[in-house]
Amino acid sequence: MASSQSVRVRKAISRYAAGHEQLRAATDSYVALVTQLLDDAGINYLAVTGRTKSVESFAGKAARRTTGGRLAFPTPLTDITDQIGVRVVTYVLADVDAVAQLLASQLEVRDDRDMGQETAAEGRFGYSSRHLLVAVDDARAEQAGVPVGRPASVQIRTVLQHAWAEFEHDIRYKGSVPAEHAFDFDRRFTLAAGLLELADQQFSAIRDRHRKELSAPADGADDDPRISATDLAAFLAGQFADAGWSRTDHYTWISGLLLELGISSLSELRDVLRTVDVPSIEARMGYRYPPGAVRRLDDSLLSVHGQRYVELHGNAHRRGLLTARLARLTT
Repeated sequence: MASSQSVRVRKAISRYAAGHEQLRAATDSYVALVTQLLDDAGINYLAVTGRTKSVESFAGKAARRTTGGRLAFPTPLTDITDQIGVRVVTYVLADVDAVAQLLASQLEVRDDRDMGQETAAEGRFGYSSRHLLVAVDDARAEQAGVPVGRPASVQIRTVLQHAWAEFEHDIRYKGSVPAEHAFDFDRRFTLAAGLLELADQQFSAIRDRHRKELSAPADGADDDPRISATDLAAFLAGQFADAGWSRTDHYTWISGLLLELGISSLSELRDVLRTVDVPSIEARMGYRYPPGAVRRLDDSLLSVHGQRYVELHGNAHRRGLLTARLARLTT
């Protein structure tokens, strides 16, 4: 049996190595897809990155055995599900949940583990990250350039959780901690994890407090005819109080769309939004995730200006997406 299992592992490694370039291309496609979904939803994030499992790492995992001597992954090419990895780093904990909800609404989620909750359930401080195993349907797979049926492992964590995990991994997996100091290292890592959890909570509290107290400043005059990103962010925090922040560059981008519509001041934007039936938009869009402030404004402008909004120069890269959204708003 051992010989047949070894042959199976060698064949799997050989096939994995032969298809590694295609797998790297699929990883890039998954990163692009997740980034597009986040941007379309207007959810704030720091970074979206990807990695393809190396042939060496795959080989080591494929050869792993249980205590009974059997292969831990009997069919390595399908049982090893982290061949494609995507990582989303957010600023605050609420956005980790928002990203997870977004992916669940748009992709097939085959597994969902909150490692932070699992660690807390054991009464410990330590590794915290949301792990999703996602796949795409046949239609989206073809559109996104992802092989049909090929899943991706998505890690979602805050920037503080990411810092802890990367540093801890770097120290522990280099095997450089002397055995006599292992307990002290464990204690220090645990202490750091507890402090970072508190810091994450404070970051969330700061953002929530800031959003509540933010008020729209008076229109100012400068050489740029667009509404400034700062002023627009403040205005939308009051207009859509329940929406999360969007990325800074997205406020600048949609301010350019406003200028194309002839809207160059907050007072003009306020007049436009007075005509918007927000509950109707929410009902028709059926958000299954918390859309960011820019997405909420985007849908409001689409409902008011319809096809004209779709055909704006700044929307050239997403006309198909907006057309589909407009159909939902008008049917």
